[in-house]
Amino acid sequence: MTATASARAGSGVNVPALVRHYAVLIMLVALFVVLSVSTSSFLTLTNLLNILNQNAPLAIIAVAGTLVVICGGFDLSTGAIFSVANVVAAWVALHLNSPVLGLIAAPLAGAALGLVNGVAITRLRIHSFLATLASSLVYAGLAVLITGGFLISVQATGFTALGRGGIGPVYYAIVILALFALLSGFLLNRTAFGRYVLSVGGNAEAAELSGIRVNRIKLYTFLYSGLAAGIAAAIGVSRIGTGQPQAGDGMQLLAIAAVILGGTSIYGGVGAIWRSVCGVYLLALIDNGFDILNANPFFKDLTTGVVILAAVALSVASKRR
Repeated sequence: MTATASARAGSGVNVPALVRHYAVLIMLVALFVVLSVSTSSFLTLTNLLNILNQNAPLAIIAVAGTLVVICGGFDLSTGAIFSVANVVAAWVALHLNSPVLGLIAAPLAGAALGLVNGVAITRLRIHSFLATLASSLVYAGLAVLITGGFLISVQATGFTALGRGGIGPVYYAIVILALFALLSGFLLNRTAFGRYVLSVGGNAEAAELSGIRVNRIKLYTFLYSGLAAGIAAAIGVSRIGTGQPQAGDGMQLLAIAAVILGGTSIYGGVGAIWRSVCGVYLLALIDNGFDILNANPFFKDLTTGVVILAAVALSVASKRR
């Protein structure tokens, strides 16, 4: 063994792990500084709160999606679940004349659809990628069926308060995101359920042999993912006051991209809630920065794609090591 190798072994510092752990935070801070210096329009309280508020629903979905990916799965149906919960909330609020009941119906609908995903994956033993890809098509059709392809407008004050109101200058959506992220982080890092999620994602067969009910844990993660999509939908539909059957189109891909950007391994067993939130807002800063600087949208997509590709490459490289 060389002196250099001996020094590395003695130090006990795992450089690749440290890079993977903090890379998204470093990129987020660096981009924040660059945008702050580049334009005076970025570093304002109004702009920063708008970034936090507008991306809170996506961040909520990504937080729950982190548990799914850590557990070794993928949920490609969250965008469609968002759409269904979105129109269910508006339909209930309009037809039952109860804005509050409509907002409550959104997370309940999301949880129910997430449960269906979990049952399909664990009982029918369909890979989560294929199962949720198929269910996303079914749920998207269900959203159109509920609305007949039209928008459902609800302008009652009680219905729009959740998405448009706040505590002082801080929107309710930001508060809900913070609470949901803290709850999810607690579940992952401080409970037996979180340890089981990590164990199942790390090695499902070993977890099964150790007495963990693998299928039940997987089912719970997909139920939680559906619940998160429903909560996000309640915020989204309340913000615009209109139920739209295509409201969640593309959200599932952005959520997964944010989770991967946050260093959660696509192979399962490794991940953190706070890094996924950073991943969401890294994408948000890229989008906001290009808009403020009036840059070519093509380069925005190119930059986003390169960043995501680099994150996936880092994940694969870490797995090989």
